[in-house]
Amino acid sequence: MNCIFCKIIKGEIPSSKIYEDNNFIAILDLSQATYGHTLIIPKNHYANLLDIDKDVLAESMITVQKVSNILMEKLNCEGFNIINNCNEIAGQTVMHFHIHIIPRYKDDNFKLETPNNQGKYNFEEIISKINKK
Repeated sequence: MNCIFCKIIKGEIPSSKIYEDNNFIAILDLSQATYGHTLIIPKNHYANLLDIDKDVLAESMITVQKVSNILMEKLNCEGFNIINNCNEIAGQTVMHFHIHIIPRYKDDNFKLETPNNQGKYNFEEIISKINKK
């Protein structure tokens, strides 16, 4: 397998690890969207959110909470964003499930922008498609 995260977990590629337990590692993201931008990565390979074992997924959020508390205490951030990109169209560049913790600071210039599409989509059509058997 040519997965960069699997190689990091095996110690084949160096990383800036800030947390580790039996099932997860937390490393600083090379891109550092903000100071302390961290990735939570399960040690077992799962391609994405749709592929991951439900128990591992639940445990991943507990790990996100642990590491977020560490970042809040040690880096004095004022909050954080939790992001998962699922599939390439959504911005996933490494096809190994991971969660971004992006610490937030006053004037950090990080922006999550969503367009205002109010009224653009037909809710009845969407619900009909979702509930179609």
